[in-house]
Amino acid sequence: MHQIVPGIVRIARMGSLMNCYLVVEEDGITVVDTLFAAVVPEIQSAAKTLGTPIRRILLTHAHGDHIGGLDRLARSLQGADVAIGRRESRIMGRRDFSLDPDEPQTKIKGMYPRVATSPVTLLDEGDFYGSLEVIATPGHTPGHMSYLHRPTGMLLAGDAVVAVPALRAVYDCPWYFPFGNFATWHRPTALASMRKLASLDLDGVLPGHGAPVLADVPGAFQRAFTRIKA
Repeated sequence: MHQIVPGIVRIARMGSLMNCYLVVEEDGITVVDTLFAAVVPEIQSAAKTLGTPIRRILLTHAHGDHIGGLDRLARSLQGADVAIGRRESRIMGRRDFSLDPDEPQTKIKGMYPRVATSPVTLLDEGDFYGSLEVIATPGHTPGHMSYLHRPTGMLLAGDAVVAVPALRAVYDCPWYFPFGNFATWHRPTALASMRKLASLDLDGVLPGHGAPVLADVPGAFQRAFTRIKA
C-alpha cells in the first residue's frame, strides 16, 4: 500500500508490475480495477487502514488481470456500485466480442474471464464518476477507459499505457513483461489514445503496470513516442 498523493493509494504486486488504486471520496472509497482474487484481502485491509468504506468498484477494461478480483470483492460489499465503460460492458457482461462497423475489424485479444458480477453504472466519455473524469482510450481493448482525478491531476490509466520500466505504449512492453504486446487489440488506435492522453495537462500517470510517473510527464510521453519511431 503506497499513498501516491492525498486521496489516492496504490496497491502493487510483483514489485510494480501490477497495480490497482483506491481513490478516497467524501462518502467512501472507489477501487479502480481489482487485480486478482488473491489481492482482495489487501484491498480490504487498505480500506480499513484508511478508515473509510469501499463504496464503488470502477474498471478500466475487462481483461482478467484487472477484473479477476471483482466477484470476490463485490460479494464482500453490500450495495457497492460497479462501473465500467459502456462499450466494454458488452464484453464483460454479455461476452459479446463482436465489433461495430466503424471499429477496426481486428480480433479482440487477451484473457476475458467470466464474472458473475454485473456492472450497475455504464460510463461514457465526459462523464464524472465522483471526482474522476471518464476519458475514452480505446486500443488495448475496444472500450478501454482511463480516469482523470481532477483534484490532483493524476491519470488512472489502466492499460492505455504501461510504465515498465518507463512510460511506454501498451504494445511496446519490454521482453521481460510482454503481455501488453500480445493482448492489445489494435495498435494504431492505442497510439491515438496515447497521443490524446499526452495532450492533457497531467501531474502524474498511474498505470496498471509499472511505477507511477510523477515527474516530467510531457517528457515521459515524448520519450515513449520516440521509442516507437525508433
